[in-house]
Amino acid sequence: MALPPSIQLHGLEFGSGAVIGGLIGFAAKKIAKLLAIIVGLELALFKFLEARGFLSVNWDKLTNGLVGAGNAATSTTPPSWVATILSTFSVTAGFAGGFMLGFRKG
Repeated sequence: MALPPSIQLHGLEFGSGAVIGGLIGFAAKKIAKLLAIIVGLELALFKFLEARGFLSVNWDKLTNGLVGAGNAATSTTPPSWVATILSTFSVTAGFAGGFMLGFRKG
């Protein structure tokens, strides 16, 4: 028994979204690990240079800048793209599932 065309279309969208999400999730985890290593090495270098007297780092200002950037990212109004995501739910759901799987396996 053949499925209706709309069900087949949603299944294809879900599957392709899952594959693309998995690939992007895998790559995102690898990039996040690389960035964490780079930032950690940079902070260690700053601390080393500060201990040797070559550099003076205002750690309080650096910490406040990072916390301020995190607070600026939060907003109380819903974003305008929510309707777009809801209209493409089958691709979005597949992408999210694939992204999580790829991120975990990466």
